[in-house]
Amino acid sequence: MTEGPREAWSIGRAVVGRAAALKSVMYRGGRPNELMRLMNRLDVLVYGARRLSPRHGAVLKVKGRRSGNILAVPVAVTAYRNAEFLVSMLGPDANWVRNVQAAGGKAALRHRGRETPIQLEEIPPEHRAEILRRYLAAAPGARPHLGLRPTAPLSEFHRIAPRHPVFRIRECRFMPTHER
Repeated sequence: MTEGPREAWSIGRAVVGRAAALKSVMYRGGRPNELMRLMNRLDVLVYGARRLSPRHGAVLKVKGRRSGNILAVPVAVTAYRNAEFLVSMLGPDANWVRNVQAAGGKAALRHRGRETPIQLEEIPPEHRAEILRRYLAAAPGARPHLGLRPTAPLSEFHRIAPRHPVFRIRECRFMPTHER
């Protein structure tokens, strides 16, 4: 017996739901556990690769605010109104967010084997709702952290916007990975 599109869709939703529940356990307290840190390291390798990188996947490289070392974090790039954005699914206390803020927004983005120096500009909460919606469509693994689906009313995205920093990506000329 073959499955129709509805059954396949239902199975897909169930798998995504279970994976999302597992992922939220792996990020208890807003920080990744050991297994998730290992998975993030693997994602850094895949997202930065020339051919294996998912369409929305990239690697953010930013100077650590305490160590001064360049840290690499897997991220999902979201497109909206001819611009690209990064969203913190873990909120304002995520290490990469705090590092970007300490670095004055200077970072680098590696995507499909190419590294580009960037300047990240934080978007005010009142302008984040539609970007958050687009982010959830591009990064389904973030749904348990935001607690919404991309089909939720825009008012719900306005409600959660203050808890999830959004940064506009702008290419620039400096290369922050050479700063020490």
